Amino acid sequence: MLKIAYHPIYNHPLPKRHRFPMEKYELLKLQLIYEGTATEENFFEPELLLNHKPILAVHDAEYFYDLLNITLNHQAALKIGFLLSERLIAREICIVSGTLKATEYALKHGIAMNIAGGTHHAYSTHGEGFCMLNDQAIAAKHLLQEQIAKQILIVDLDVHQGNGTAEIFQNESRVFTFSMHAKNNYPFQKEQSDLDIELDDNTNDHTYLEILKTTLPQLITEHQPDFIFYQCGVDIIASDKLGKLGLSIAGCKARDRFVLETCKTHAIPVMCSMGGGYAPEIKTIIEAHSNTYRIAQELYF
Repeated sequence: MLKIAYHPIYNHPLPKRHRFPMEKYELLKLQLIYEGTATEENFFEPELLLNHKPILAVHDAEYFYDLLNITLNHQAALKIGFLLSERLIAREICIVSGTLKATEYALKHGIAMNIAGGTHHAYSTHGEGFCMLNDQAIAAKHLLQEQIAKQILIVDLDVHQGNGTAEIFQNESRVFTFSMHAKNNYPFQKEQSDLDIELDDNTNDHTYLEILKTTLPQLITEHQPDFIFYQCGVDIIASDKLGKLGLSIAGCKARDRFVLETCKTHAIPVMCSMGGGYAPEIKTIIEAHSNTYRIAQELYF
C-alpha cells in the first residue's frame, strides 16, 4: 500500500497575499481522495518528533535550539521567509517526522511519499527559502547512522538548486547529491552538488527529458545506491511564478514516470517529498502534484 505522510499542521496560516501556497497540502489530500487515487487508509499522521537526535545529526545545535525557542536573530529569520512561531516550528518538525516514517514505509513497500517536505534550502547552520530543517537530508543521515543504507542518491528535480542539501553532504561520500535546476534562478549563489545540471530559461519537455533519461540511469550504474530520495517539485512547469523553465504539466508527469519507473526497475526504494509549486492557479499545482501519486499507484500497487 502507498503510504503518504499528512498532518493538518502542514496547512499553516499565512498573511494574505503571501506567495507560498500553503493551502496546497490540504487540497492535494482532498483531491487524491476525491478522485480515488488514495483513501484515508493511505495516509498516516506523523507524530511530533520528541527525540531530536536525527535532526541534530544534520543541523547545528545552536541553530536548531534557536528555532525551537523562537530566538533566531531577525536577519536569519527573514531569510526563511515565514514569521516564526511555535506552531510553525512544530510543523517543520512534523514534516521531518513524516519523511523519517515514510522512509521506513519505502523500505517496506518500495515507495512512500510526504505531501510536504523537500526542504532542500535548509543548510546545516541556517534556513532560507521557506526551508528550516532539511527533511530528506535528516532521513538520509539516519539511514546511514543506523546502517540501513550504505549508499544514497538524492535526486532533486525542483526548479531551484538544492543548495542546503549540497552543503550538508559536501564531505559525505556515501550520499551523492544530484540537482537539475534552472541556471538563472534562486539561489543566485549556488553550492556545489556532486552533480549539478543547470538548465537554460524556457527549457522544454523534450530537452529536459532527454537530459534526465541520459543522466539518471548512468548515476545508478556508477554509484549503486540502495536508497533514493526524490525531491519532485512541480515548479518546473512554464506557468510557475518562481520558475524559469518551460515544461508542460504532461512533461512534468513524464519526468515523474521516468524517475519512478527507473527506481522500480532497479528495485531501489524511493521516498518522495513534494517540494515547490507556485503556479498562479492552485488547481495547476494540485494537478501537477497529483500526477506523482497517480503514477506511484499505477507502477507499484
